[in-house]
Amino acid sequence: MKKLIIICGVCFCAFSSMAPENLISGDKKFASLLPSASDEGSGVVQWIDSVYNSLQLDSLGLKKNVFFYACKGYQYLLSRQKLQKASLLTICDYTQSSTHKRLYVIDIQNGGVLYNTYVSHGKNSGSEFATSFSNKTESHKSSLGFMITGNTYMGKAGYSMYFEGQEKGINSNVRARAIVMHGSNYVDEKKADESNGMGRSFGCPAVSYGEHKKIIDAIKGGSCFFAYADDKWYASNSGILSAKFNWPALTNPLQSANEDLSTAAANKPEKTVKAAL
Repeated sequence: MKKLIIICGVCFCAFSSMAPENLISGDKKFASLLPSASDEGSGVVQWIDSVYNSLQLDSLGLKKNVFFYACKGYQYLLSRQKLQKASLLTICDYTQSSTHKRLYVIDIQNGGVLYNTYVSHGKNSGSEFATSFSNKTESHKSSLGFMITGNTYMGKAGYSMYFEGQEKGINSNVRARAIVMHGSNYVDEKKADESNGMGRSFGCPAVSYGEHKKIIDAIKGGSCFFAYADDKWYASNSGILSAKFNWPALTNPLQSANEDLSTAAANKPEKTVKAAL
C-alpha cells in the first residue's frame, strides 16, 4: 500500500510539472504568456515609446503594456491588409474599473487621442471590474481580443455598429451574438460617480448616448478595435498576440508619420482629447 501511494505521488508530481503555464497561478507566470516590445526588436521598442509618450497615454490611465498589445494586433491586421480605415486604433481596457474612462480612440497616423471615455462591459463579466469573458451566445459576457469595426444600423438601442471578430474561439461569434457598439443611458460620468458604479450590458461595449454617434462615425467601416483584460486563457490562446511578422510601421510610409508624432504633439496647444459629456 505504501509503495502504491509513493508511486501515485511521483506520477502526480511529474504531471504537475508538465502543466501548461496558464494553469499555474502567479503574476510572473502570467507575464510569461504575453509578448513584450523587446521581443519584437529595438525598432518596435522605440516606436512604442515614441507614440505612447507623445500621446501622453500614461496620464490618461492607459498602461504601456496594454498599448503595446493593442499596437501589435493593429500592426498584424495592417500587415494582412485587413483594415480599410488604417489610421485608427480603438482600445477597450478592461483592466480598469468601469468607473474610469477606459475607452481610447487613437489616431495613430496623425498623432491624437480622439476620444477617451466610459464604456460598459457584460453584466455576467463582473461588477465594477470585468473579470470573465466568453464567445458563447446568451452568456451576457464581453469578448476579448481583436475585432474590426463594421457597418452601422438602427436597432433597439438606436444607432449601432457591428464588429467582426478576428480571433477564432475568442471573439469569432460577436456578430452572431449581436455584440455591437451602441448608445446607453447607463454609461456616463454621473453613473461613474455613483457608489453603485456603471451600468452593464449583455456583452456590448456601450457608450454614452451623448457621444455614441460621433464615436461610431469615427471608427466604423474597417478600423481596429481591441478589448483587453489580464486574462490567462486569452493570453495563452491569442494567435495574434503570439504572431511573428514584420511591423508595417517600420517598413512603410506610416513610419515617417509616426516618427514625427513627438513634433506634432509639441506644436499642439493642448491635447486632442474629446472627453465624455
